[in-house]
Amino acid sequence: MSNEPYSKEHQEYLKKAKNRKTAIIITQILILVIFFVQWEITAKLKIVDPFLVSQPSRIIKSLVKIYNEGTLFRHIWVTCYETIVGFVVGTLLGILIATILWWSDFICKVLDPYLVVLNALPKIALGPIIIFWAGNNQNSIIIIALMISLVVTIISVLSGFQEVDEDKIKLLKTFGANKFQILRYVVFPASIPTMISALKINVGLSWVGVIVGEFLVAKEGLGFLIVFGGQVAQLDMVMMSILILSLVAYLMYEVVALFEKKFVKWKS
Repeated sequence: MSNEPYSKEHQEYLKKAKNRKTAIIITQILILVIFFVQWEITAKLKIVDPFLVSQPSRIIKSLVKIYNEGTLFRHIWVTCYETIVGFVVGTLLGILIATILWWSDFICKVLDPYLVVLNALPKIALGPIIIFWAGNNQNSIIIIALMISLVVTIISVLSGFQEVDEDKIKLLKTFGANKFQILRYVVFPASIPTMISALKINVGLSWVGVIVGEFLVAKEGLGFLIVFGGQVAQLDMVMMSILILSLVAYLMYEVVALFEKKFVKWKS
């Protein structure tokens, strides 16, 4: 018998998969580099107006300036904190409410039209009301972020609960299982992929909610820098804030994706 842990064909397949993954990463990096290089060149040559679109070198200068002022990481931290709190609370509360709606068919049918209306309603329209109720502070921003992700979580998780195989539920009922046991051993485990999908969606929605909230009431944070930069016509600051926001949002999404991979590996 061969001492090789894998067959030759399997090793070739793994090598091809690794090379393909490496090629994808290199291509992604090249696209990013080319984008910033052509942005810098076209702005320097005045092909595009650097006052309107800024340019990478000016964005770096703006970054260094705010860093030297000692406020850069404070702005990043404030926005990240608001997003994480809104994301976690919105997800947990959404799963809890979805569980209650699954548990009680009567409550689910009563609240169904209200969920539809809340899902269709632009949450930004509730911003002034939330600010009036919660105050002109960080709490309002977190509540706006929570509201934007909450209804989507409830609807998506509840749909996952309701799509669980009915035959499995009937089988447990024939063995005398109560509703809590059905939820624990069948519905909840079968719906974990749906809940992870809701987590991914909530990452983007939470960032949207926080930035919208910071546009309205913030005195610090990336959303505040975007608004302030626009008001004083400093597009370098606006572009810098947007790029930082994109990077941090991507990292947060990758954390959720890593959690999904760990879960799939653990489950298998």
